[in-house]
Amino acid sequence: MILTASTIQQAVGCSAAVAAQWAQPLTDACTAYGISTPKRVAAFLAQVGHESASLTRTVENLNYGAQGMADTWPSRYAVDPKAKPRKPNDLARALERKPVAIGNNAYANRLGNGSEASGDGYRYRGRGPIQNTGRANYAAIRDALRAKGIKGVPDFEAKPEELEQPKWGALAAATFWDSRNLNKLADAGRFDEITARVNGGQNGAADRRSRYYRALKALSA
Repeated sequence: MILTASTIQQAVGCSAAVAAQWAQPLTDACTAYGISTPKRVAAFLAQVGHESASLTRTVENLNYGAQGMADTWPSRYAVDPKAKPRKPNDLARALERKPVAIGNNAYANRLGNGSEASGDGYRYRGRGPIQNTGRANYAAIRDALRAKGIKGVPDFEAKPEELEQPKWGALAAATFWDSRNLNKLADAGRFDEITARVNGGQNGAADRRSRYYRALKALSA
């Protein structure tokens, strides 16, 4: 399926200029991974659109206040993770508005990252339109794209910022999609299950669903 700039603009809700920038990369990525029917493409664009603020954000913004940290990572930064509303703990207050420190703390010793002192957490923060995160995932995307025969794939471990580029960001998002067998869920219309596999929960579920219906309408026009 060829995605025109006009279709992307309607489906994602971005500007014409942004849509033009992403049209070919998204078409290539969808082609490479069989995201080839309206239901598959609509689900993909809905998730990508939500995660990237309509294709305008390709690197994670970690400039959180203490409350934002408690709400986003309650098990780490809330006094009581189950409380509503959540109250930030002392660590959240010490780290707030320090993006580098937040990334290094939040993502330390997970997702293939080293310790907090290694700097991996911030270095391998979310990038690309689906916010691929963690050193291990950066390496896995590189290896998967090279195994697929994609030419010129950078070493995303050595050059993580490459995932901010539309070409590699779109392919990374499609690689993630394929690795979690999301085409099958899209075919069955199990959109909330897709959200769970992308997000780990249902954060932003209403916006994701709204984007899904908008994309379906644009793709069937």
